[in-house]
Amino acid sequence: MFLTDANVFIEAKNRYYDFDICPGFWDWMDAQVPEMKVCSIKPVYDELAGGGDSLSRWVKDRRADGRFLKVDDVAAQTFFARVAATVQAGAFKPEAKAQFLSGADPWLVAKAGAIGATVVTQEKYQAGAQRRVPLPNICQAFGVPYIDTFELLKQGAAKFRIAV
Repeated sequence: MFLTDANVFIEAKNRYYDFDICPGFWDWMDAQVPEMKVCSIKPVYDELAGGGDSLSRWVKDRRADGRFLKVDDVAAQTFFARVAATVQAGAFKPEAKAQFLSGADPWLVAKAGAIGATVVTQEKYQAGAQRRVPLPNICQAFGVPYIDTFELLKQGAAKFRIAV
């Protein structure tokens, strides 16, 4: 299973896979849900649903289809406590720690770690980061695999064809 970060949806909408340019991307994402291949988590839903744009409408239309997993299970909560402790003990600036821990990213690591999923994010690992807490850095600290959108599409054998 893959769990997507909010930036996967945001980058897709704003760049390569705009709803009007590449509806196949969004259809492919929808097609992954019944088998629970590509999902996300409720905190990502919360971040995206408040946008007031086409992406927030798309997300809201899919609220009940099972793609946004809850993070209130004991395994995710326990893993989150470990993530929070690691971030707090790290060399990150206090404001970076607070920002990271208040968002969806630590929950992505926690849920992925708890269920054995891979995180999908557009963020990159940053050695020695202090001003922000990169999601891949925390994934790596916990042995949680992570990939970007292009790798997700390759692994998922996605094919987008142009109708002429």
